[in-house]
Amino acid sequence: MNLVLAGLAIYLAAMLAVGAWVSRRIHSEGDYLIAGRSLGPALVAASVFATWFGAETIIGASGAIYTDGLAGGRADPFGYGLCLVGTAVIFAVPLWRRKLTTYADLFRERYSPGVERLMIAIYVPASLLWASAQIRAFGQVLGSVGGLDLEAAIGIAASLAVVYTLLGGLLADAITDLVQGAALVVGLVLIWLAVLGEAGGFTASLAAVDPERFQPFASGGRSWLEVIEEWAIPVTGSMLAVEILQRIIAARSPGAAKWGTLGGAGLYVLVGLIPVYLGLAGPALLPGLAEPEQLVPSLALQYLHPLAYVVFAGALVSIVLSTVDSALLAAGGLVSHNLVAPALPSLGTRGRLVAARVSVAAFGLVATVLALGAESIYDLVETASAFGSTGVFVVSGFALFTRTGGPASAYAALGVGLGVWAYGDYVAGWSIPYLTSMACALAAYVGVAAFERHGGAVPPSPVR
Repeated sequence: MNLVLAGLAIYLAAMLAVGAWVSRRIHSEGDYLIAGRSLGPALVAASVFATWFGAETIIGASGAIYTDGLAGGRADPFGYGLCLVGTAVIFAVPLWRRKLTTYADLFRERYSPGVERLMIAIYVPASLLWASAQIRAFGQVLGSVGGLDLEAAIGIAASLAVVYTLLGGLLADAITDLVQGAALVVGLVLIWLAVLGEAGGFTASLAAVDPERFQPFASGGRSWLEVIEEWAIPVTGSMLAVEILQRIIAARSPGAAKWGTLGGAGLYVLVGLIPVYLGLAGPALLPGLAEPEQLVPSLALQYLHPLAYVVFAGALVSIVLSTVDSALLAAGGLVSHNLVAPALPSLGTRGRLVAARVSVAAFGLVATVLALGAESIYDLVETASAFGSTGVFVVSGFALFTRTGGPASAYAALGVGLGVWAYGDYVAGWSIPYLTSMACALAAYVGVAAFERHGGAVPPSPVR
């Protein structure tokens, strides 16, 4: 274990050094939050892949598939892979052409500053839930490697993640994503090959799996609407995740935004099939795991050579760092750029940069508290995807592609979407709160827009 800890320490030191080196090129809020709009398609693809391929894809999804078969992988990698494709094909080009700094700018330009603030109130908790999931996973890795108590490991993990994010911003993130993505692929391939050897090969290992576990749409007694609900949350709930939209906004051209995001989606699904395989084969190799989310780390510890395990642990840490700093940058950017800077117009260029970094540090603390109180990584990610996303999805579609509706329509859809989902999920216990809230948000927008149009309101034309 000393070798593993030493390897992780060297790797983390290297990532921090890259952040420190890039920080010398960060002179403004735009440099820090969107890398000066300089990312080419290769960097966009690598950054989208590394950001989206979080701890839940390796640890959470493999554990869910270990328990429920392919039906447990409805979110990762399949649902979130479709989500990225939808983002690239539908939203990337029109969004890039808006020349925004943060996604919240769209809501101010198309509707009003009040709608912008409501959007931030919805988006920031989702980003923090996602960041907390990654911090919790980082803590689990440190805990299993170093024999630390989970709470202590989460505290150490959070400190490292926050410092890393503070240094170089999105540019450092994009550069290190190339290294981190490569480390992830190598680490997962090593454990895949080790498990294949132990299980007697690919065909033999899958032949031992119960055929019922190969049903991706298995209902388990649920209605077809409930099955659609479980797929709709990852597919549409995160299609406008601000962490990915940052990469689109930071691209140097509309083509780089679209094709880079599609490339990241392809990598995400392809590499994500390895945790799917491990989850299917896992019960035969490690039956009766008390904590299914520990499947992949346990397989790595049992079957990998110590040097290979160092690479695998580094891969896990890589992907967690890449994802958590994206989530913290997203939340910090929304607050510093869209709330703090307008409230304090005298800040200046340096002041805006300081405000962005302070916001990132504050949200890192909040995400740590959430990680300590969570029960599982998978629950955190699913809640982050569903939180208020139906109203945002509806309003974004109308904002980017139509002239229908104004501020009142946007308020109605955002408020109704969040309120109906929260009531249905946490109070009434509805079986399909997400789909219900989507339908209600759409009805609210269209209904209020009819009154706005009757009253003569003409919303601004969207940028083409």
